Amino acid sequence: MDRETAEPTVETLSGTASEEWIAAHQDVAAPSEYSHEFVWDVTGDAAGPFVTDLDGNVLMDFTCHIGAAPLGYNNPKVLDRLREFDLVDPLKIAGQDFYFGSGTVDDPEFPGSTQLMQKLTEVSSQYGMDTVFLSNSGAEAIENAMKAAYDHCENPKYGITFTNAFHGRTLGTLSLTRAKSVYTRKYPEVAGVREVPFCTCEGECSCGFWADGVSRLEELLGPHGHMDPSEVAFIVMEPIQGVGGYRFPSDDFAREVGRVSDEYDVPLVVDEIQTGVGRSGSTWASDHYPYEPDLVASAKALRVGATVGRSELFPDEKNRLGSTWGGGDVIAAMQGAFTLEAIEEHDLHENATERGAQLVEELDTGHDCVEDARNLGLLVAVDYDAKERRNAVVQAALERGLLTLGCGTRTLRLLPPLDVTEREIALGASILNEAHAEVADE
Repeated sequence: MDRETAEPTVETLSGTASEEWIAAHQDVAAPSEYSHEFVWDVTGDAAGPFVTDLDGNVLMDFTCHIGAAPLGYNNPKVLDRLREFDLVDPLKIAGQDFYFGSGTVDDPEFPGSTQLMQKLTEVSSQYGMDTVFLSNSGAEAIENAMKAAYDHCENPKYGITFTNAFHGRTLGTLSLTRAKSVYTRKYPEVAGVREVPFCTCEGECSCGFWADGVSRLEELLGPHGHMDPSEVAFIVMEPIQGVGGYRFPSDDFAREVGRVSDEYDVPLVVDEIQTGVGRSGSTWASDHYPYEPDLVASAKALRVGATVGRSELFPDEKNRLGSTWGGGDVIAAMQGAFTLEAIEEHDLHENATERGAQLVEELDTGHDCVEDARNLGLLVAVDYDAKERRNAVVQAALERGLLTLGCGTRTLRLLPPLDVTEREIALGASILNEAHAEVADE
């Protein structure tokens, strides 16, 4: 497939071959989220955002596997580097007391978890971060940030989360999640988690975070609050809420979170699982806002889970944090290291900034069904007047060969590859504009 000339071509979606795979998979899999019935042909042609399904359709993937494939499909920026190596077994290292490497640390023949962690501390040095704990997933990265914060606090009784937050599906992370009841209903919670509004208000506040010039955080932790700041282990926040609807914080809100965290010495845990690793036009979306995180949880585009922070926030006691696979996945660690290198080498932060702005500019928002389009880098969102119209746009775009994702109640999210081209953005915007016109006419 020639990425420079490829275009979506759709004959019949969910044809016989795809239906057979979907049926076989669902026959044995626990029911889960199925955004659309798309089956990637892993042996078919694919390049960048273009991918072939089992029925021979060529689709344009502007979801990047919910951000977990940051450079799209078969990207030579990573794949060519991986081909240099003869793979070994085991490909996962059991426990943090096992290590792997080859050659010298500064010039390894086989880059791995050590190099990945070194690179993560480099790109987080603006926050004084010098320590990393690796894991398998974003939920584990958040769990370990919580554990580190609880351990660091002398008398931990509380943690603070925000309305519409999503932090994962483990019981610990679900205790912080407020996005939808389907994620949390009937599951027990970690005690002491308190919720305050995530404020997106510009001008007069209508969400309840501000009242008479005083924030809810100040009400809780200030001199007249009912929570002792020394008993608050952490504040946890997404820089931009993802599952909750691609909700962008107001500057006043972000500044207040940073002030309260600093003034009352409460560690700020930032969930960069979807927003991080170049997606915003910077390594971390937090780089755009007036606060400084104390712990960053990353995954998805990084290919592994990682909790990054300053050494004093991590437990000194051996085995206080641990995981069977905490030593690192050999291939995933290499992919993560190569992804960070590719972002730097190919100026993908700048590309994310430029292409994200282009996408919003080229979207036709003049239809009555479209209420708003916004972005930070290649974190792009479109709001509709109703959930049903959003869902209709997702389907209409898919029928034209563009894969997108819903979030919140009536928001569409777009996550093109970090190296997406001007041509590809124009093509994706054109397809989405056709979908808007169809849904508006209906």
